[in-house]
This record gives sequence, structure tokens and C-alpha cells, in this order.
Amino acid sequence: MSRPRFSPRERADLARDLARRIRGEVRHDATSRALYATDASIYEVPPALVVIPRVAEDLHAVLDLARQYGLGVVARGAGTSLEGQTVGEGIQVDFSRYLNRVLAIDPEARQARVEPGLVLDDLNRALSPHGLIFGPDVATIDRATLGGMLGNNSSGARSLVYGKTVDHVLALRILLADGSVHDFDEKGADGVQALLSGRGVGPELYRTVIGLVRELGPQILERFPRIMRRVSGYNLDEMLRGLAAVGLPVPAWPGPQAPQARPPGGFSLARLMVGSEGTLGLTLQATLNLVPRPQATGLLVGEFPSRDEALQANLALLELKPSALELMDRHLLDLAREQREMARHLSFLQGSPEAVLIAEFADSAAELPGRLEEARRDLVTRRLGTSWKTLTEPREMESVWKVRKAGLPLLLGIPGRRKPIAFVEDTAVAPERLLEFVHRFDEIMEDHGTQAACYAHASVGCLHLRPMLDLKTAEDVGRMASISEAVTGLVMELGGALSGEHGDGRAHSLWLPRLFGDEIFEAFCAIKRAFDPQDLLNPGNIVGSPPLTGNLRFGPNYRAVVPETLLDWSREGGFDLAVEQCNGAGVCRKTQAGTMCPSYMATRDEEHSTRGRANALRAALSGLLPAGSLTSARMHEVMDLCLQCKGCKSECPSNVDLAKIKLEFQGQYYKEHPIPLRSRLFAHAETLARIGSALAPLSNLVLASPLWPLLARALGIAPQRRLPPYARTPFRSWWRRRPRRPESGRPRVALFVDTWANYNEPDVARAAVEVLEAAGFAVEWAHKVCCGRPAISKGLVDMARRAVHRNLELLDPYARAGVPIVGLEPSCILTMRDEALCLEPGERADRVAQACFTFEEFLVGRPLPLRPGPEEVLIHGHCHEKSLVGTGPLSRLLGQVPGLRVRECDAGCCGMAGAFGYEVEHYEMSQAIGQRTLFPAVLQAAVEGIPVVAPGTSCRHQVLEATGVRSLHPAEFLAGLLDRQGPAAPPAN
Repeated sequence: MSRPRFSPRERADLARDLARRIRGEVRHDATSRALYATDASIYEVPPALVVIPRVAEDLHAVLDLARQYGLGVVARGAGTSLEGQTVGEGIQVDFSRYLNRVLAIDPEARQARVEPGLVLDDLNRALSPHGLIFGPDVATIDRATLGGMLGNNSSGARSLVYGKTVDHVLALRILLADGSVHDFDEKGADGVQALLSGRGVGPELYRTVIGLVRELGPQILERFPRIMRRVSGYNLDEMLRGLAAVGLPVPAWPGPQAPQARPPGGFSLARLMVGSEGTLGLTLQATLNLVPRPQATGLLVGEFPSRDEALQANLALLELKPSALELMDRHLLDLAREQREMARHLSFLQGSPEAVLIAEFADSAAELPGRLEEARRDLVTRRLGTSWKTLTEPREMESVWKVRKAGLPLLLGIPGRRKPIAFVEDTAVAPERLLEFVHRFDEIMEDHGTQAACYAHASVGCLHLRPMLDLKTAEDVGRMASISEAVTGLVMELGGALSGEHGDGRAHSLWLPRLFGDEIFEAFCAIKRAFDPQDLLNPGNIVGSPPLTGNLRFGPNYRAVVPETLLDWSREGGFDLAVEQCNGAGVCRKTQAGTMCPSYMATRDEEHSTRGRANALRAALSGLLPAGSLTSARMHEVMDLCLQCKGCKSECPSNVDLAKIKLEFQGQYYKEHPIPLRSRLFAHAETLARIGSALAPLSNLVLASPLWPLLARALGIAPQRRLPPYARTPFRSWWRRRPRRPESGRPRVALFVDTWANYNEPDVARAAVEVLEAAGFAVEWAHKVCCGRPAISKGLVDMARRAVHRNLELLDPYARAGVPIVGLEPSCILTMRDEALCLEPGERADRVAQACFTFEEFLVGRPLPLRPGPEEVLIHGHCHEKSLVGTGPLSRLLGQVPGLRVRECDAGCCGMAGAFGYEVEHYEMSQAIGQRTLFPAVLQAAVEGIPVVAPGTSCRHQVLEATGVRSLHPAEFLAGLLDRQGPAAPPAN
């Protein structure tokens, strides 16, 4: 059916009308619509409105409006759909921000009742004290919502044991398109008979579904694949199982079942709703079956010289009853090596294999070691694989799973024009036919002049195979359609499913008549008409599908108009390709761990995620947004809460560097808009610090006086903040007066003293000198100017470039002489390793970058005369250090203190982010980010008498203001533990 089109004014009227009826948010501007025009698929369809409901009652008003105007309604969780299920015209409804509560947990009954916007990881955390989990464990566990998993019938790596989401749904409260609410749960024989003879919407639905299933029982047995992974079409096989459970005369479903999958306890339309992709109703609440958390798990990691050998070993491993069995090929492993964060997790590899199998075993703590060893011996005896490694330590196993779960975004982040495209990537066949399927799939790729990466669920015959295509060319769009048809034919021939995991959506729905036959497909259509006669709910999915190649995000007509850039983008292939690296996987929507993305963690607003910002910029470059949008006030609003923490640079598997992208945006923005006075003041932080130090203690009296809040407000600084006090004697003055020590053949090191260590915290720099000398080095003052970081953070590109240019002139002699340049403030020294390379690219910048080290990075592993100190220390790493270096050097350096345990706070960003936390409009956000994890961890450490160490100046100041706890720079901490009475360290090497 044709859908109404609305002018901007009409959309605004609709939005106002709806906003009056609901407690949630209604957005209709072009940028908000662009943010919800895509998911993790290849499609792009701007909606008419975006609604973020605050309470379930808001959804009734949404459907009222939809019925009134014939608008489609698309339910959305994390927007990580790979087949285009969560894009569409009409109204996008984002359940994830507010409708995300755990409503009840019954540990004894092993049940939980939840709202659909709840993230799976959050549910499992709530279940942890009870020793329970929700069985299906998707790779996107840290952002996937339960509503999305219900709509998709998701499973995960352990589906061998737990099955799919449908196997763990006890009841659903559903809002139908007509506005009626129904509780679909398991009915016994009497309940079914009562419904069949009843009147009203509910009984009519039961009569329709049961009538179709009883009529088509033989066809269901014939056309539905008899494999563990099938998530195409509506779950008529589950309806058949439900009718058999209540004793009705229907054929028995012979398909395999996972051992911990809960069999039907009656007939339930909830099992039909699961996997229906939001086309039959909107989920308001779900009652879920829970399973015990495994007592202990261990991994066997096998390496193979070929993919074929790994797939042959797959069948042997299945005989050993693992709980998970996953494949990764060399292509994926190579991508992991090239990605900063993932490369840190590859220590489980012993060689350079063509393929790896990961087998997980679960058992009691007493039985697991023996079971792992028995399995390993069996595999070695059969001469399967070149090596097998046993892993039982949680951190080691976590590293393996991190690499495996990053498979999709790693592939999508491949630079260049051709990308691994999702449209046939989750086919499923019986495991014994998997090798044949892969060989013939390869032949299809060869026939079409391309290739595909290969990874994922070998255990259940569901490999993710993504052809490399450039959909910006008509030729490759044609290839996509041809490949899709050929793979569909192959899947049917081998008795498999076109989708074993990711559902139908826009990519697979068009093949459902061919896959299931006309009679079954007509039953799908009849069910859709019964539940949603106006075709309002997620139209175009499962039935009534649009063309495979329609509404492509990147199609032959896609053109990006890129202004003359201010930074060097040659490594990325251009500013447009850097923005387009965001593929929509939504890793930036995680909220429980890591740094990326602090503003999303605090707001849970799509607009303030890395993905949201990248999508907005891409929409501006591509013309989806009106001309001038790239440098508009609205785009500034979207980019404003990016703290430039660089978390995405390392944690985004696709290497989206939003900090660099924001710097380019700011530079472009200030070409057309005046630079605020406050930004200029912050950018000249070193000049102000020099003046403040010269006027101390008078300057400090002003900062501490009642006049300061008034002055702060006038400057746009949060009056709650206090600028760090200035030292009357800056470090440089101390350095000049300090007696020169004889070098005595000691190796040179150039100390890169930042503004804050010079003018605000000279004790930090003095401590660094003491520690470096104790390590056997001759310390020199590195000749330099301000690194340019304050100018970078405020988007003053020309000023930053001048600072970088001057520093390269001053620091290059050290680099040429082989003298390491050691910095105390991570953001300052790492500017010379990161932004300097795009502000003034060339051999000199590369040479200086290679000579620059953080204090911890340089000293780790070098002998230091340290005495025992506290038993434990809490460390908080600087965001830039975590991104570019990692916290490993800091942890290991402090670990050199005798008897010291190092505890790391996984708090992400502290929330200060240089000037960001001082700005009046960002103060509350800054506090919210810190309060999420860091502040409570610091206060708990203080209660326990545990010192806190943080390399970042902003971090230490944020912690002090928020908690009253003074944290130490690593140099201060180590200097306080130097054994000045013991033997001096030998000259450093």
C-alpha cells in the first residue's frame, strides 16, 4: 500500500499533536530523522517522526496517530539489525532509552519480567546475585535489547545448549495495531478450547492461527528446515509443537532441540510473536525463562592450516558436547591484529593459522579440567589441528570472546571502496553439510568476481559469509542481486535456512515465497492480515517486501560532497570515507564497560553516540540533509557532547576516530561562525597559566574569593568549578636553579613538561625528575611550546597547527639523536603521536612521534630502587592513554613496587575532558559521567585507605572536586617509595 508523504510543516504539526498526548519525546527535524534512517544494515529510510516513549501508555497514542494517517510504526531497540528490520517510513519508536526496566525476578521459578528496551547485559547483571542468566547470548550482548532479541528470535554462540530466544519466552504482553492489549502465555487444552469458542479480537487470532497450522501441518513439516537455526518467516513450526503439547492431532515436529531449550508447556501465541520482527504487535512486557549460570567454563583453541580442516574438525568436536563451537578465519584474525584494542587480545594464538576453532566446555569446577584434557587428547590423537591451547583463566577467555564478538564490526571497518556486505551472511545448514556449502558458496563468489570472509557458529552450521562489494557502483549492486538469488538456491538444495540468526528484514523477505512455497507464504500473509489489517507494523518485512536493492545507504547514486579539508585524511582515504567507516554496529551504545562513548553512557540518547554523530555527518555530506547542514547550528549541537576522549579510536572495531572527525568539523564550523571568547581563552591556557603563576598568590586569592563565581558565569564557566591553583614557583624556575648533576655516562632523556606540571603542579614534574634519575637517566628539559592540545579541544585548527609545527622544530633534534621524549600529561605527549601526524604530516612528524613516550610507558620494566608501600592501589587511566597506549604500562610499572596489588577502575572517561567539564552547559554532564563509576570507586578506595593514582591532570582535578580525594600522578606515587638509602639503580640501557 502507498504511504503518505508529509512536508516539513505537516511533520511539525504531527509532532506537536503527538507530543501533547504523550510523556515521551517526539522529534521531527531532518537531523533526528537521519539518525534513525539507518541501523547496522545496508539500508537507509528516513522516518517521518521519531518517538522516544517514556511510559508504555505513550505507545497507544503512537498507534492512534498511525491509524489516523496510515503511518507505519517501526519498533527499535539498539538498532543493530543487519537485514534492515529497524528502518522504515512512518514513526520510529525507540524503546531503549526509557522502557528498559527489570520489573520482577523470581529466582525460585527461574523467571524474570522485563520491559523491551532492557539491554541483555543489564538483565544478566541483575540476575548475577541469583546465579542465573538468560540463555541466548548474542555477540551484541552489551547493547542488544530484549525487545530486539524477541523480534529477531536471536540466539548466540551457545545455542548448542540454550537454543533460541523463542525457547525461553514464557509470556508476552502485546499491544496490537488496533490498540488492544493481550497477554499471550501458555494455554492448556481447556484454555485453547475456550479461546476457540470465544468472541473478540483475541479468540479470532487463535482461531486463525490454529486453523492455518492444522490445515498446513504436512506442508510445515516439508518446507520448514529441520535444523537448529531457522529464523525466517513466522514460527509455524513452533505453533505445531504447541498444538501437539495440548494433545491436538497434528504431526509431530522432528527438528532438533537444544538440551536447555524449554519445550512448550502448552499452546502460546507468544512463540509466534517471537521472530515476527515487530510486524504483528508491539511488546510491552516479556516474561522470560532463566537458566543457571555455568559453574565453570574453559576453552580449547585449535589452530588449523586451512579452513577445510577446521570445518572437518568441527564434526569431531561436536561429538565431545561443547557448549559453544566457533570458527574464525585468517582474514578476521588479520583485521584484529590491525585494530588497536583487538590486537591486545590475540595472545591466545600460538602461530599464524588459516583458521581457528574455539570450543567452550561447561561443567562443575571439579570436573572441568579433566574434561578439557580428555577432549584435548582426543583431538590430538585424531591429528586434528596443528595445536590446541587450553584456557581457563577468565581474562584469557574474555580476550578470545572479545575478538570473536568483534567479528562483524571488524569486517565492516575494512578500509577501501569494497566492503563486506550483509545480505546472505547468516545462512544455516546442517553441520554435516557445512563443508559442502562453503565450497559451493566459494564457487558463487568466484563466479561473481569477489570473495567473502568466514566466521561464527560452526557448531550449528551458521557461518557469517560476507561478499566484498562496492554498492556505490551499479555493477556491484547487480552482483548483490545475483549472489542473493544463487545463495538462496544453494540453501534450499541443502535443506538449510536463508537466515539462521539475523532474520528476514529487507534483505531476505523477498525470497520467502520461494523458500517456503506459496501455501505457507500465503499463511504468513493471512496471519499478518489478522494481526495488523492496515499493515501499520513494520511494513515491508516478512510479507510485502520491497526490492532487495532499494533504499540502499550507499547506492550507485550516492555522492559525498566534501569541503576542502583542514586535516590530512590520506590514511583514511578521505574525510568522507573516515565518516563512512561507521557501519552502524552500535558498539558505542554499550554502557557498562570501557571508555566509548561517555556521552551516550550518560544520556542513552542515539544522538550522543559515536554512531549518531557519524550518521549525522554522513547525512550532511551525502545530501540527505539540506545544504549547509555540515556547518549548521544543529550539527554543532550533535557534535557538542563529544568529549574527544578517543575511546572510539581504539574500542570501535571499525576504527571510527570521532575525536579527529570532530576537530575537522570544528575547523569547518569556525570558517563560518565566530570563535567564542571562552574558546579562545581555553585555547591560550599556557599564556593564562604563565600569567596566573606570575601573579600568585594573588591570582589564587581571586580564584578562591566570592568574586570567582561571578567572573566564571561571565566567562561561561560553571560557577561550581574552581580552576587549579597556580604555583608561585613554576617547575621551570626550580629547574633553572637546580644544581646540575654530572651525567656520568648516563643515557639522556628529554622531559616534556606540560603546562599543568609547570605552572599548577610542579611537584609532579619534580617527582618525575627524581624517579627518572633513580632509574639511571640524565634528565634534560625538553625545549617546547604548548603542545596545542587546548587549541585542538576547542577546534582552533590553525593555532594547533602552529603549535605542532614549532614543537616539531624543537623536538626533532632529540628524535634524530635517539633521545627519548617523555611526557607526564598523557594528552599532551600523545598529541605529538596522534594529531601532529594529521596537522603536519611528514617524515619529521613520524620521527618525533616514534620518540615520544608517556612516563609509565617509558619506565615500565626498568629497574627502580623501590621499597614496599601500601598493599593496594587504585588506578584510573587517562582516556587518550587508554586509547593509544593502554593501561598495561601503568599497571605493570606500579606492579614493580614490592608487595603492591594494582586494581584498575573500569570507569571510562572521568567526565572532565580538559575544558569540557568547566563549561557551564556541560557541568552536569561532566558530573554524570564521573558519577557513573569513577566517583563511587574512588570513595570506596578512600574508605579502605587505598591510594588513587591517575596520570591525567583533568582526571585528578575532577576526582578532587567531586570526592575530596587527592589522587597522585604515577611519578609522585613512585617518588614517595624510592629507597634513597639503598643502592642506586645501574645506568639505564
